[in-house]
Amino acid sequence: MFGHQLKTSGPATSRTRFSVLLLVVIWLFAGTGCKTAPVQEMSEARQAIDAARAAGAERFANTKLEQAISSLKTAEKMLNDRRFRDARRSARQARDEAIKARQAAQDASTQ
Repeated sequence: MFGHQLKTSGPATSRTRFSVLLLVVIWLFAGTGCKTAPVQEMSEARQAIDAARAAGAERFANTKLEQAISSLKTAEKMLNDRRFRDARRSARQARDEAIKARQAAQDASTQ
């Protein structure tokens, strides 16, 4: 009707569609990653603290255990304030500190 047709297929169009789709997927993951509550991270931190206590951290690595508990409390406050990115970071820190407390308690109890 207009004397020419739009090219709607071919390698360039396929690459363009793929690129746009990839950007949309990346945007969705990046956007939702920070806006959802850090449920998994909070659970991991609590479990790590429980494991540290079970290993005797209250007796052998109390300072490290208290740091983990403090970081978890901070994460809970941030979660309540809907500061999900900060809560996620603090929960991960609590988990890592609790793992160190558990390891220190295990090391101390075997000596």
